[in-house]
Amino acid sequence: MTASHPLRRLARQFTAFFGVGVVAAVIHYGFLIGLVEGGGLHPVPATLAGYLAGGFVSYGLNRRHTYGSDRPHREATWRFAVVAFVGFLVTWFLMHAFTVWLEGPYLPSQIVTTGVVMVWSFLAHKAWTFA
Repeated sequence: MTASHPLRRLARQFTAFFGVGVVAAVIHYGFLIGLVEGGGLHPVPATLAGYLAGGFVSYGLNRRHTYGSDRPHREATWRFAVVAFVGFLVTWFLMHAFTVWLEGPYLPSQIVTTGVVMVWSFLAHKAWTFA
């Protein structure tokens, strides 16, 4: 094997994680936009509802397609929940900061927040949840 083998594996995992993230983001953003535009909800609780909905999809797809983990569900689920909870708190904080304190528009705020949480989640799941 060449020295680049670990880098190729990391690139493959990140690509799979990104693909799963797109599916989860469609669900997340669908909830966010639907609850804000259609339901009149403030963006912070709307994005948290979307985050939870996307998270349920993310667990199964990442376990199978991104990390190929054989860690038992009873162990992986609580680890996933811890990582997801930190992501939930980061989402709450950033969206609150952007939309309440800075009075910014919610969709660009969510795009930045998604990027931050995506990096956190990928690294935490790789190193701990599905390791």
